[in-house]
Amino acid sequence: MSEIFEYIPHPHAEKRKVAGPPTVAAAVAQVHGPGPIGRLNAKIGLKVTVVVGTMWCAYLFTLVALVSVPSAFKTGNSLIIIAWIAQTFLQLVLLPIIIVGQNVQAAAADARSQATYDDAAAVLEEAKQIQTHLAAQDAEIEKILSALASPKAV
Repeated sequence: MSEIFEYIPHPHAEKRKVAGPPTVAAAVAQVHGPGPIGRLNAKIGLKVTVVVGTMWCAYLFTLVALVSVPSAFKTGNSLIIIAWIAQTFLQLVLLPIIIVGQNVQAAAADARSQATYDDAAAVLEEAKQIQTHLAAQDAEIEKILSALASPKAV
């Protein structure tokens, strides 16, 4: 490379090469611990979330909640009716629906993160190409300067 410039790569670029992009395994270890119990807890939590976080589960929970609706309304007591709506129906049915929404948002966030990572990797490669181009230009400029400085050029 040229004597007028020394390229020093940013240390983060080398760390990223070694580490790669963030992974689910790293997140699991951070949340539940790296041991077997932490992995088991994460596996169980993920499985329950996957099962409960579906609209099919929301439909099933709606049916389960509707089993007790005749008894709640039969009492005629507004407190019991409101309690059924709040404690049985809303909590039971909204839980899977909220998880579905969070899963959709998480998928969109993952896609955005991947696009950002890909963009950053592309920009890094472009910067490397620019460095190569500049080094080639430096070499040509040095040839021109040498030719101008030599006695033959005078």
